[in-house]
Amino acid sequence: MSHVGVGPRAVMRSVAFLTAGALAVPALAACTSEEPKGKPLAGQDTAAAARARISDGGTLRWAADSVPETLNAFQSDADATTARVAQAVLPSMYRMDETGRPVRNPDYLESAEVVDTEPKQVVVYKLNQQAVWSDGREIGAADFAAQWRALSGKDSAYWTARNAGYDRIEKIERGADDLEVKVTFSRPYADWKSLFTPLYPKDVMGTPDAFNDGARRELKTTAGPFAVKKVDTKEDEVVLTGNPRWWGEPAKLEQIVLRAVPREKRVSQLAAGKLDLAEIDPETAEEVAVAAGPRDAGTGTPLMGPEAGPSASRQGRSAAQALRSWAIAKGSDEDAAEEETLAREEREEALAKRERRQRALSGFEVRKSLEPAYTQLALNGADGPLADERVRRAVARALDRGKLAKAVLGPLGLPAKPVGSHIALAGQPAYADGSGALGEQNAKEARALLADAGWVPGGPVKKPEEAEKAAGAEGDKDGDGKKSEDGDDDGTYIVGEDEKNDGKNEGGAENEDDAKDDGTGQESGEQDSSGKNTAQGGAPGAYAPKGTAAPAAAEAPVAKDGKALTLRFVLPSGPGSDALRTVADRVSDMLEKIGVGTDITKVPDESYFKDHIASGEYDLALYSWPASAFPATDARPIYAKPVPAADGSLNVAQNYTRVGTDQVDQLFDRAMGTLDEGEARDLLRKADSRIWAAAGSIPLYQRPQLIAARKNLANAGAFGFETPVYQDMGFLKKGANGSRPSATPSS
Repeated sequence: MSHVGVGPRAVMRSVAFLTAGALAVPALAACTSEEPKGKPLAGQDTAAAARARISDGGTLRWAADSVPETLNAFQSDADATTARVAQAVLPSMYRMDETGRPVRNPDYLESAEVVDTEPKQVVVYKLNQQAVWSDGREIGAADFAAQWRALSGKDSAYWTARNAGYDRIEKIERGADDLEVKVTFSRPYADWKSLFTPLYPKDVMGTPDAFNDGARRELKTTAGPFAVKKVDTKEDEVVLTGNPRWWGEPAKLEQIVLRAVPREKRVSQLAAGKLDLAEIDPETAEEVAVAAGPRDAGTGTPLMGPEAGPSASRQGRSAAQALRSWAIAKGSDEDAAEEETLAREEREEALAKRERRQRALSGFEVRKSLEPAYTQLALNGADGPLADERVRRAVARALDRGKLAKAVLGPLGLPAKPVGSHIALAGQPAYADGSGALGEQNAKEARALLADAGWVPGGPVKKPEEAEKAAGAEGDKDGDGKKSEDGDDDGTYIVGEDEKNDGKNEGGAENEDDAKDDGTGQESGEQDSSGKNTAQGGAPGAYAPKGTAAPAAAEAPVAKDGKALTLRFVLPSGPGSDALRTVADRVSDMLEKIGVGTDITKVPDESYFKDHIASGEYDLALYSWPASAFPATDARPIYAKPVPAADGSLNVAQNYTRVGTDQVDQLFDRAMGTLDEGEARDLLRKADSRIWAAAGSIPLYQRPQLIAARKNLANAGAFGFETPVYQDMGFLKKGANGSRPSATPSS
């Protein structure tokens, strides 16, 4: 699907993203309540290798979605590339491990602990004695204090994305020495580990002008294994180079070039040798995997040569030769022979081009895992039919989430288990399947909920032209030329029309008549007592082969007050949106079985979120949220109850479904204010259950993470939850091999 990026953890919840991954860092702290650790559904796939096996030097060319508008991760227009740069060049007190849990970053932090809870929560940070900024100054309390003042929300001159957590700090002081930082909170804050990651120098955070404009295109002072050499908008790239003042393990790479390349152009850039690492879509992944050859079952390395089987181009040439032999055998006139010769030359050139591309791609492999993000079906509860909770619950109860997950993840060989939580993913401490609060798929109960809300099957419906107007089916929705229900070709995509007209039904019959079945059990081609072939009502006709299952009959459309229940389903139309469209079609089929219609509208990627999701111009939509190790802080604005603003509008924060309750808000607030991890988990899980019950957001599946990587590139690829370790990335020495973990963690 379309790839719209989102910024780092500081603003990760300010904008939903469609496909691109996003950062999430550390979790809860203080008192512990032990609970068996879960495992992520899929492990990492990064070709892990020891540093001793990696060459020194080289440039990693890494595809990005964009050249960032700002390098300040705390501004509203920060994106995923901003986050990637910040990880490589700035301090982070905590980083994520492969299970989605926070771990102290020893390059910057010797220790951090809550030393007092009464009368106030006090956290003391002890910094690494070697940690210095690139200008030689020690990282210390002055940097912590400057970042707090900029992000506290008290000075509106700072154009900050948000101030969660920083607004709870009362003061920051120097401790026993310059390397000790004492932070006192005005109110207890469970997610204190989320703060000061990334940490910017005081010269960026010290004044509003420096914060707002000083770090948009350059970072003069950094403190990571890499530094920002340049942001080149003409070449569409950001160049990172090794930091000579870095005190940790030295970076293996000489440079990292983050190059903005559209998703649809990445495969050609890989084949041209202009990229070494790129997130790709399933179609590109299949092409790369075919070119790389199958992996050995024992070692996981790609099979090359005879074991990999004949190349596609050789197979194509054999087919072309067979076609020519047939043409010669049949004979042809001179003109036809000339046309066939030209066609043959074009085919051979296309095959040769394809073979060259395959040879170029054979140096890459696909590394796959699951992103720390999930795709949801959003139900807009602001107005219309979905403002009624019973209708939302009916829609949710009609969905087979397991089938939806399998449709996306199954073909990729990834675990296809539905996501059971709004606030965490499998493997994270807060994860628990709360979907039981909504109930399992049950079409009968879904129809009962609709009936209770006044939507009944076969209810009176207005004249076609009136119903069309009421259902909002007018106009050219996506320009694909699909016919509307009244037969006029108005460009509206009506779900089900493809299935009716493509010459094949669910049972595999070749035409519509072949699929007919009167439900009596009479087999295809059977004769009745009069000796005639019969169809429904005794009419003669053709039948599906014996044993063919009859297609499930669609429930009669439900209606209320003369209007059929038809929901506006908005989707992005850009390259890479195939997975979303597949899911949308299946969701529509499931809703049709309870009598609910859908009107799918495809819109340009650039307007999908701003003009439809954020503005509430939809009934149903598919988009993704990144997982967070700090759900009390990060998930609250997504599910908070919308409140009226001073101008009379509705302030929805990031709750684009407009569905929320006071009870959910209170549970999040209590979780944010306790320092007992076990209590916080329990409160968050209760909040999740109530979010499920409200049926505004239905988590479907964890997003696939597909990465094309040069075969000799180590410690990079599908990272899963883990924060990349940039100084360990590099190209293997000759003869060295990286490890090949399974996509599914071993038990």
